[in-house]
Amino acid sequence: MERVASEDDAQAFTFLVHRWRGAIERLCMRMLGDATGAQDAAQDVFLRLYIRRSDFDPERGRFSSFLWRMALNRCYDELRRRRANGEHEKRALELMQAVPGRDPTLKAVMCSEEGVLVRRALSGLPEHYRAVLVLRHYQGMKFREIAEILEVPEGTVCSRMAEGLHLLALELSTLREHARDGEGGTDAGKRV
Repeated sequence: MERVASEDDAQAFTFLVHRWRGAIERLCMRMLGDATGAQDAAQDVFLRLYIRRSDFDPERGRFSSFLWRMALNRCYDELRRRRANGEHEKRALELMQAVPGRDPTLKAVMCSEEGVLVRRALSGLPEHYRAVLVLRHYQGMKFREIAEILEVPEGTVCSRMAEGLHLLALELSTLREHARDGEGGTDAGKRV
């Protein structure tokens, strides 16, 4: 990143994009809940990264934290825009089609009815809980790293994780109940 910022090295920037694009798209997918929005957001993150390349200061933190924070901020902006426009949650089918990767086993699990319910429940959480859960469970980050990215104390990350998991469990319970009653738009939980 230092070469990109100081020398306007296009090749170094291309390398950064290739290195981080998949991870940033996955984060945006988990935060926004749809593939098209995630790809658009990720592209915007890299455009903003290029425009703000001189803002990166290695003495203030790691490049990865700078980039993750930029991606989360872009997702927050998009979620606020959607709320302001009255947009509703994307359909489960779009979520299933957006699962990244080529591993058919992983895709089958993620596309399962339970996976759909988890994604729907996750998308219903407030942003600050969703960010912690996504960074921890889907990106595999440590609490210390999440705290650095979110610019909050590690204790705050832990409390958001606990509360987020509690809210996720409540939302999953509600979605499963609706699915059993035939109201959830999926056949999850129905007995044949």
